[in-house]
Amino acid sequence: MSEQTQVQTTVQTTVQTKVQTKMASKMQYAVYPSLAGKNVVVTGGGSGIGAEMVRAFALQGARVFFLDIAEAPARQLEQELSGSSPAPAFIHCDLTDHGALDAAFAGIAQAHGAVDVLINNAANDDRHQLGDVTPAYWDQRMAVNLRHQFFCAQAVAKGMQAKGGGVILNLGSISWHLALPNLTLYMTAKAAIEGLTRGLARDLGPSGIRVNCVIPGAVRTPRQTELWHTPDEEAKILSEQCLKERVEVEDVAALVLFLSSDNAARCTGRDYFVDAGWYGV
Repeated sequence: MSEQTQVQTTVQTTVQTKVQTKMASKMQYAVYPSLAGKNVVVTGGGSGIGAEMVRAFALQGARVFFLDIAEAPARQLEQELSGSSPAPAFIHCDLTDHGALDAAFAGIAQAHGAVDVLINNAANDDRHQLGDVTPAYWDQRMAVNLRHQFFCAQAVAKGMQAKGGGVILNLGSISWHLALPNLTLYMTAKAAIEGLTRGLARDLGPSGIRVNCVIPGAVRTPRQTELWHTPDEEAKILSEQCLKERVEVEDVAALVLFLSSDNAARCTGRDYFVDAGWYGV
């Protein structure tokens, strides 16, 4: 057995033990040795889908940095995972502030080197009525849901190019594919993200950088359950899905891990749905 194979086997055994210990009641994530030691950034990683992705990458032995504006849940997650090796690090950052965004990524690069994997996850799906939208609200919604995805990609691209490769995953949404009500600005941003993904994949592909879009369906998160997914709404969602099971945060994280790993080495410029086949009415 070669030294490299021995190292990979050791990493796989160690990570699988962590998975079995910490995730016994949840999904058993596949182990991707190529993710061990990678610098991974997750935006909006303090709660919901983002928090589960932080946990999932930490279990793979990656060095995870998660950016969020919500201090309390992010600090709680950081404490929860403090025993991981390496332990994920929370960076407070308002992604709508371009200067703060640049400073956060510059700090990561200076202290730890180039980012290997960027997960553009941060978003906010506030509902709104057409007549209530002002130019200022439009600009703010685009800043929250779209603009930072481009500038985060820009911030990591140079380092990835110098390394000869990297992965950028943009989080889209099933919403605009279904034309859901009272989400016009959110759906506008999320539709644009699929175009952004294709453009980045084409421009960065010659440098070995893969760019894909992950499109979750109706994911059961605390926020969605509290604000939108009433028992009646949940029943409606299930009735319109091919699979009669709710999509969980672990389902999204599992797909993200695969697309971030070397096992997805020929996957780029595409949209990957994890929505239980939700086609709507």
